[in-house]
Amino acid sequence: IFHWHEGLNKYVEIGNSGMFRPEMLRPMGFPEDVSCIAWGLSLERPTMILYKIDNIRDLFGHKVDLHMIKNNPICRLVK
Repeated sequence: IFHWHEGLNKYVEIGNSGMFRPEMLRPMGFPEDVSCIAWGLSLERPTMILYKIDNIRDLFGHKVDLHMIKNNPICRLVK
């Protein structure tokens, strides 16, 4: 799923879907003949745009700048 972003002047992916691979389902106890679809919204892309992050690895993984996370909480409660 893509949405036009006026500020970036391009389409940005905000959702995705696909099929689970069999090797992911087997450890969960699903039989061989079961298929499973997956879908979801991408909260990473809007967060990257909001905080001007160019590389998703700067948001997730071992290279995350913990100073940035502390000073810019991603989840805010607004009254």
